[in-house]
Amino acid sequence: MEFKTGIKLSTYTLEDILENHTDIAFSIKEQVKPLEFWKEYLSFGYYPFYFENPKKYSIKLNETINTVIEVDIPTLFKIKYEYVVNLKKLVQLICYSEPFKLNIKELSHKIGIDRDTLYLYLEYLHRGKVLNLIRAKHKGDNIFTKPDKVYLNNPNLNHSYCSNASIVTIRETIFVAFLENEYALSIPKEGDFLIENKHLFEIGGKNKSFKQIKDIPHSYVVADDIEIGFGNKIPLWLFGFLY
Repeated sequence: MEFKTGIKLSTYTLEDILENHTDIAFSIKEQVKPLEFWKEYLSFGYYPFYFENPKKYSIKLNETINTVIEVDIPTLFKIKYEYVVNLKKLVQLICYSEPFKLNIKELSHKIGIDRDTLYLYLEYLHRGKVLNLIRAKHKGDNIFTKPDKVYLNNPNLNHSYCSNASIVTIRETIFVAFLENEYALSIPKEGDFLIENKHLFEIGGKNKSFKQIKDIPHSYVVADDIEIGFGNKIPLWLFGFLY
């Protein structure tokens, strides 16, 4: 929004947003209309080089990711070049898979690699900022344990690799992208995400209710397609101000 409008906007902490999201959203709305830019951002605007040449953004994005997969990852992790095709195939399969339907055995079979190699490839792509891996709290960070959910790093990659990604996947992908660098994410038994082992979040559209998490302390609904939230219902776009 700053690139598009030239208006300098404030940033906020997670605690700021959880405690004061309504006031913050109103203050931002007085300057710009956040939803006016939202869909463009999800499809094309995640990387700043979009503004250099919007018409060639998808080409530039594919070139950038191909460089990561074909050059950076094999160099850092000593993967033979003939196996790079497996990394590309894995990214595409993840793109077409729902996060909550990850099937390690099926993925291994489709790519033609064993399970441990698949776990290594997932970790390499995670470190290369192509994927985000989320595990249940009790599983820790062992790379040879199955991630509970796997996402592309951001929705622009979904748009590039599989244009028909579901809105559920897009919403969860951008929420993870907003938080994963600064906050500890895990998958809880109830709700979609647990942040810092304390705050529980359920992600959905504007009509998403609290039914699944209504009796759980420190729980919130993160709703797409709303400009202003209320109570413990927070607009999804607002988490983009966590820089």
